[in-house]
Amino acid sequence: MKKLLLALLLGGSVCAFAQENFWTTLAEVGFENRKDKDGYEVEVPLFSKHLKTFQGKKIKIKGYVIPLAEVGDQSRFMLSALPFNLCYFCGAAGPETVMEIDSSEKIKFTSKAIVMEGVLILNDKDPNHHMYILKSAHLTN
Repeated sequence: MKKLLLALLLGGSVCAFAQENFWTTLAEVGFENRKDKDGYEVEVPLFSKHLKTFQGKKIKIKGYVIPLAEVGDQSRFMLSALPFNLCYFCGAAGPETVMEIDSSEKIKFTSKAIVMEGVLILNDKDPNHHMYILKSAHLTN
C-alpha cells in the first residue's frame, strides 16, 4: 500500500515538483574523466540515482532563453537557470545550469523567464549535445 501511494504521489506530482525549482535536481550530477573511442580524455556526467528517476519523464522547468542563432525565433535553443548575462556560456555557472531545448514551436527571444514543458533526456553518451535535453518541448505557464 505504501509503495502504491508513493508511486501515485510521485507520478502525479512530477510536473508540479519540477516547475518549482528543478534546477536543484539537475545539479545532482558529478563528472568523471574517461577516454573516448579515439583515446581522448573527455568529461562524462554521472547522474544521481534521484535525477535518473526523471529520465524520459515529462517535466516543467523555468529558465531564460539563450539563443543559438542571432536572428529569428527558434525551435532549438538553450534554456538557462540564470539570466543571459550570468549563464554558463558567460563563465558564471556550471554546465548543470543549462538545458538543450528541442521544441515543436518557435520561441521568441525574451529577457524574462519562461516555462517550458517536455520530456527530459539525460545525455551521457553524445558529446555533440548537452547533458540535459528537453524533447518535444513547448511553452507553458
